Amino acid sequence: MKTLVILAHPDIEASRVNKRWKQELLQHPDEITIHELYKEYPDWNIDVVREQKLLEAYSHVIFQFPLYWYSYPPLLKKWLDDVFTHGWAYGSNGRKLQGKKLGLAMSIGDKKENYLPTGSVSFTVDEVLAPFKASTIHVGATALPHFAVFGASFQVSDKEIDQSAADYIQYIMQHR
Repeated sequence: MKTLVILAHPDIEASRVNKRWKQELLQHPDEITIHELYKEYPDWNIDVVREQKLLEAYSHVIFQFPLYWYSYPPLLKKWLDDVFTHGWAYGSNGRKLQGKKLGLAMSIGDKKENYLPTGSVSFTVDEVLAPFKASTIHVGATALPHFAVFGASFQVSDKEIDQSAADYIQYIMQHR
């Protein structure tokens, strides 16, 4: 079973974590397909039918992105709004995502300890991801546990990024 990774990073070349993860994903072309939203849609005009057909072809989909203001990058949010349509993704006849496995792989700029009820963010990552989980349930898909690396903005070392890339591949294979 091949995995589709929807990569949504507005400046992948300037990224330390997502760029490294992409390099690792490219080492597994028989098992992983990468679909880069910012590369595919620089004008933000999403080909909804094309995207829906792409999703229909995979039963395992990972959304990879940097956590932006406790949410998705804006093009990924627009993509979800445009592609997950009534009658296709949900509603009485919208069952195209039913039974699919959807997961998130995120680079998070802040420290892990800040994503605790007692931390500076005051919410856990799971709490921040509630809208994604609710949307996944709404379309009849299964929400996988998330994969994340913390400290992406300034604390994480190159060695930790390399290890996270290997761990990311294991995460993908483990949750198929």
